[in-house]
Amino acid sequence: MTSPLLAGSHPLTAVSGLVVFAAGVGAGLFNGVAGGGTMLSFPTLLALGVPPITANVSSTVGILPGYLAAIVGYRRHVVANRSVITRLALPAFLGGVGGAVALLITPTAVFNSLVVVLIALATLLFAAQPVLARRMQRNHAAARREVAAWIGVLGASLYGGYFGAGVGIVLLALFGLTLDLDLAQSSGVRSVLALLVNFLAAVIFVLHGAVNWAIVACLVPGSFLGGILGARLALSLPVRWLRAVVVLIGVATTVVLALR
Repeated sequence: MTSPLLAGSHPLTAVSGLVVFAAGVGAGLFNGVAGGGTMLSFPTLLALGVPPITANVSSTVGILPGYLAAIVGYRRHVVANRSVITRLALPAFLGGVGGAVALLITPTAVFNSLVVVLIALATLLFAAQPVLARRMQRNHAAARREVAAWIGVLGASLYGGYFGAGVGIVLLALFGLTLDLDLAQSSGVRSVLALLVNFLAAVIFVLHGAVNWAIVACLVPGSFLGGILGARLALSLPVRWLRAVVVLIGVATTVVLALR
């Protein structure tokens, strides 16, 4: 039986190629600021008539450079939190692989039915993060928060490997509750772990032969440019403004998912 992921290619015209490039810039910009870039690239591909799973897989591969560019923008915060990244790399690895494999063997409707709820809850969690974090830090030992971070990254990475929309928002909300980091530091750690999750998923998708390379060729340069711009924008915004941007991205992602 032929996998639905291997269904034929989708050719791009010059105009649609430019549209995909622009979607890549937007996706990289969103991922550089707070995550959620997939919910710009993915619906764009759907609107161009690309089959849903092909759009999901090709988007995952194509926006990888945006995560890499964001890491460059957050490099000072990444270097300062190497130990945190090292501790959380294993659950990110396991979750990214598990989520990608799940996409290849599970009907998409099973998970898609949960996506809107997950993103909505993550957005609410992030909006309430300052109050919740203060209460958690007062009432829970550091060791307990470390375990919560490990389990949370595993769950977020499973989700990210499967679909990925809003995984950056989920990670930021999680880090605000479980790690003693400011928002810029959390963004740096989030960028590295999101890159790891999406890279693992992309490798599995490429090995499975599910990628539309014409789409990827248009997304890659756009997402890299957007990632650089997004990281610079995030670091220049006041914390309150950045939090508002993150919440708005979460709300927009929820609405798009609910309407698709």
